[in-house]
Amino acid sequence: MKENQQSLLLQSIPRFPPPKGVKLSYGTAGFRADASLLESTMFRVGILAALRSLKTGSVIGLMITASHNQVSDNGVKVADPSGGMLTQNWEPFADDIANAPDPHSLLQLIIEFAKKEEIGFEGRQPAEVLLGRDTRPSGEALLDAAKQGITSVVGAIATDMGVVTTPQLHWMVRARNRGMETSESSYFHQLSSSFRCLMDLKPEERKNNGDDDKLVVDGADGVGGEKLQQFKKTLTGLCIEVRNQGDGMLNEGVGADYVQKEKVAPRGFGPADVGLRCASLDGDADRLVYFSVTSNENNQIELVDGDKILSLFALFIKEQLSILNEGEGEKENGSYQAHLGVVQTAYANGASTDYLKEMGLEVVLTLTGVKYLHEKAAEFDIGIYFEANGHGTILFSEAFLSWLEATHKTLLSTSEGSAKQKAASRLLAVSQLINQAVGDALSGVLLVEVILQYMGWSVHRWNELYHDLPSRQLKVKVVDRSAVVTTNAETVAVRPIGIQEAINAEIAKYPRGRCFIRPSGTEDVVRVYAEATTQDAADALASSVARLVDQCLGSGTA
Repeated sequence: MKENQQSLLLQSIPRFPPPKGVKLSYGTAGFRADASLLESTMFRVGILAALRSLKTGSVIGLMITASHNQVSDNGVKVADPSGGMLTQNWEPFADDIANAPDPHSLLQLIIEFAKKEEIGFEGRQPAEVLLGRDTRPSGEALLDAAKQGITSVVGAIATDMGVVTTPQLHWMVRARNRGMETSESSYFHQLSSSFRCLMDLKPEERKNNGDDDKLVVDGADGVGGEKLQQFKKTLTGLCIEVRNQGDGMLNEGVGADYVQKEKVAPRGFGPADVGLRCASLDGDADRLVYFSVTSNENNQIELVDGDKILSLFALFIKEQLSILNEGEGEKENGSYQAHLGVVQTAYANGASTDYLKEMGLEVVLTLTGVKYLHEKAAEFDIGIYFEANGHGTILFSEAFLSWLEATHKTLLSTSEGSAKQKAASRLLAVSQLINQAVGDALSGVLLVEVILQYMGWSVHRWNELYHDLPSRQLKVKVVDRSAVVTTNAETVAVRPIGIQEAINAEIAKYPRGRCFIRPSGTEDVVRVYAEATTQDAADALASSVARLVDQCLGSGTA
């Protein structure tokens, strides 16, 4: 590193001293904390993003958001050149620079890391980072700190994309690195045109219920509600009413996280909405759940969570592949036997996993966290992943898309209008509609809606695919969460020794009982998840295992 670069860093670093007594960790959600504690972290992550751009020779993204957290929180996450999450290899460096206590320590970390990663500061194209933020009041000042971090690397360019959803920023990074237009209008155009294509390809005999033609969306009083209100004007064939689009408190009694966990209707929904098809976004619009209000009392709902969204997508994709390959042997006529896979975590409801397997789908479990789901889904020709909380997407391999495009072209010239040609068109349109960089509530809403119309299903018919097993999640405060070590996609605890045997003994007391524990990635708690055939049994199983954890590791506050 040349002297002018070191000098520039030493001039900039002291302006953003780290808060005393605060230790931050870069997890699946990036860095996240009370916004008042994050200015130095934003500055330092700006430096990291510029270094990542130099290392990859690509545009990198920085999204400033705390997603479904309360409005006083904020956070930042890095988007890699693919539009996906920051490579896990760089997470320890993110932790190190965020927590470096003084300017000299930080500079040394940067010098040593740049040397280890062979990052050249001269003679290459300059670093470029796209920045976005959600609607939080703290976002503007934190974005400015991130910009100053980026521009403390010689020649680095910080491009402010304004107030955007998290998926939009990730999409823009992916698009820029593929040589595509990266404006918000180009994002909306891609979604609307692929949605229109899919709507045009609906079978005539599969018409939707006339009473079920409107979708009411809870925007969580965040950026997603604002964007959807703007976007819906360009859509035809779909009537959307947006509520909670910024007139209330962000994520307070609203949003996908609230609806999914509390299983009640969000603020602004009530008895007048009984039976309507409703959806809820989270604060930065990367999660989506559906619901319908079922009771005039206490805003009770019928929840349609990420597991059922995954099931709907998987059924549709499987049907299109079956049509495309109908009557063809594995190697006849250039037929491509696409490897379709479904990826879940241990938190997926057991009934959903059983249903998917009964449908003949390959189901794989991974560690909790979108980065693990995304990585595993990328191993398939078509990989579909979702968490129950509504975060997920569909990935198409480049090899499969190349084959599909060639096949579609052939079918257009030899059998236009045939079932196979339409199936190929639908799959191509899905690959354009769904956000392959990251879970995207806006593109997810459109894909759900067009598949429901294709199937001729109401939200109630969709929800009848299977019935969730009652479940309960608890957390136990512990002195040291690292004392819990798990294996088999976090479903088996190997440390502390003997605890899994004790958990198994509790599980055996309940029909269809299932329970596992896992350490939190962000706080000193151990999370407990339990399922059984009744809610009372699931509650009892979760409570008994929570007591086991507290006895072994707890602080006496289970």
